[in-house]
Amino acid sequence: MISVVIPLYNKEKQIAHTLQSVFNQTFQDFEVVIVDDGSTDGSVSEVEKFSDSRIRLIHQVNAGVSDARNRGIEEAKSDLIAFLDADDEWKPEYLETQYQLSQKYPDCNVFACNYEFRDTEGKVTPTIIRKLPFTGEDGILSNYFEVASCSHPPICSISIMVRKSAIQEIGGFPTDVSHGEDLLTWANLAVRNEIAYTRQVCSIYCLKVDYGVNSKPVNIPQGNIVGERLETLLFDPSLGKRKKSLKKYIGRWYKIRASLFLRGGERKNAIVNIYRTIYYNPSEWRIYIYLVLWFLPVRIVNDLFKRIIG
Repeated sequence: MISVVIPLYNKEKQIAHTLQSVFNQTFQDFEVVIVDDGSTDGSVSEVEKFSDSRIRLIHQVNAGVSDARNRGIEEAKSDLIAFLDADDEWKPEYLETQYQLSQKYPDCNVFACNYEFRDTEGKVTPTIIRKLPFTGEDGILSNYFEVASCSHPPICSISIMVRKSAIQEIGGFPTDVSHGEDLLTWANLAVRNEIAYTRQVCSIYCLKVDYGVNSKPVNIPQGNIVGERLETLLFDPSLGKRKKSLKKYIGRWYKIRASLFLRGGERKNAIVNIYRTIYYNPSEWRIYIYLVLWFLPVRIVNDLFKRIIG
């Protein structure tokens, strides 16, 4: 009934726990498509310890997470595809909740639930999701970009189930993007499809590294493929009245990049993204603080992010 797609690359210490969370589901009508993206550790051996016939292990030369997910989509036997990363986990009711959404909202092609964060010490932090357009437990997320521009992302790579036809229609995950490829995918899906959403927290995003504001950003993409492609969505006829909220969402994307470049001391890139933020979302007052921060030393910038801005 559901194909679970897991891209796998060097997750020897986590994959067994992740897989066990799949087999602990209250909903058991599924297959697990694991795409080994050229792992060089013992990840494959850990998968092979599971004797469940529902597992299909596919090998490919390392090509990146998007390519691995796309391969899993191609191999999936079901029209309903649920994604899970190899170092995160689902609560036991995850698949059942997603399946019930698909039954309750049959006209939707995308189904998502809320999620929570868990750090390396086991501390759990809830997401902050604002401006949901319904008051009950679940409903149609008709204002995805509005919610995403003022909240944690309402959709992440472990809290979404899609119809195979819908994800293939947008070309799957972009393989030429190394940062933000998932956000771009959700945006493409949101423009062209209705999303059924539940407030219920059913998945756990496990934080792997220190994402604190004092950590220096590394490997920030100098190019901006994600931003440029989000901008092209403004001309999609399917967008309709959501153009204003998409502009705010694009502004948030540039604001995130501006903050990373500021904290990394890359002033030229920072100022470009500050001005892009102002262009798309001039009402975002924090971005004007960034203009002041641009003149300050990196050490002071990081300290202010920690103490005041967040």
